[in-house]
Amino acid sequence: MKAKTEELLYLLLWAAETAARPTFRNLTESFEGWAYRNGLLQQLAALEKAQWVESQGERPVDRVHRLTEAGRQMALGGCDPVTRWNRPWDGQWRMILFDVPQKKASARTRLRRSLAERGFGYLQNSVWITPDPLTGERAALGAGHVDVESLLLLEARPCAGESDADIVAGAWNFDAINDRYDRHAAVLDSLPPQPLRDEAAAKRWHRWMREERLAWLEVTSLDPFLPEVLHPPGYRGMKAWKRRLEIMGEAGRQMRSFKAGA
Repeated sequence: MKAKTEELLYLLLWAAETAARPTFRNLTESFEGWAYRNGLLQQLAALEKAQWVESQGERPVDRVHRLTEAGRQMALGGCDPVTRWNRPWDGQWRMILFDVPQKKASARTRLRRSLAERGFGYLQNSVWITPDPLTGERAALGAGHVDVESLLLLEARPCAGESDADIVAGAWNFDAINDRYDRHAAVLDSLPPQPLRDEAAAKRWHRWMREERLAWLEVTSLDPFLPEVLHPPGYRGMKAWKRRLEIMGEAGRQMRSFKAGA
């Protein structure tokens, strides 16, 4: 997705009355319309084509736009934290063990990067772990034979006194994750104090919202959003999300109060 299209999705999400089922109208008079009046219709067309936005109404004045669930997920950075935290866990760990030859180092690097991007933690560089089923990973391997000497997928439970908390602490760097939350909190605290009443204020708010979105993407790139039962002591994710909803709620109210050319 183009960065500008992704940013428009983000603006549409928080400008709506509710982030749960985002709906908005009169974009051409709004803050989002001001930010994207050059090419706005083309951006909306791209979002509709990708099924991230749906619209109703023939005339522009009557048209209502709504983020689809896929669009909402994308605007949130690729996942809904609350849904992720609330998912059940069956107590089983899933592990991917692999031994890629040195001559295929680039393939090994791609595999590690892919696992990290999907929220896997690693106990060693070639031992990766997740609390979630590996259905998608197994399907990606196809129906053919898997060479267990180079790749092995396991469901397991510790059997030598190791706790789930030990595994979480060993597989994910929550000090680094909390640091990302701290950096994001600093951006939230820098919310512009001036209301959105003129062009200059709109530019300040636009810059701030871009910084907030990028800071949140930094969080989502590192936090695996584990089921709540596995959260380590001191994990800041849930409080940070609540704070984000509060601040972005205020940002949304300001955006809805803005009128282009006012």
